[in-house]
Amino acid sequence: MTATTHRNYRNALHPLHAVLLAGTIPLFLGALLSDYAYSSTYNIQWTLFASWLIAGGLVFAGLALLCAIIGLFRADRRRGRYLAYFVLLLVAWGAGFFNALVHARDAWGSMPTGLILSIVVTVLACAATWIGFSLRAGGKA
Repeated sequence: MTATTHRNYRNALHPLHAVLLAGTIPLFLGALLSDYAYSSTYNIQWTLFASWLIAGGLVFAGLALLCAIIGLFRADRRRGRYLAYFVLLLVAWGAGFFNALVHARDAWGSMPTGLILSIVVTVLACAATWIGFSLRAGGKA
């Protein structure tokens, strides 16, 4: 007699979604470190580095948001957790966009606000990545 077993495999995020989501952390963290370096040295080049790193982080986070929207419509029983992930990623992107607008000012004018916003955006991106990677899709193979 043959015994048949059904296994439930737990799949992680799509690899492209995972790369885009994980790419936000080093970019926003680099912007935070660049802002800190500017606040320590007052060398204007650091704010330019931060502006470019924020722009890159916004591109990655925007594409990850697009993947999250697709995943939100495909989510079945974990819709609540996926919605929380999507909202957190959207808030991180919005704060990052506002941070980019603050960094568009001159270096001296962007400083206490830009550094604080970089801290907030980095923490939000880390939290969104943590929740995003903790989402699992259960299904039968």
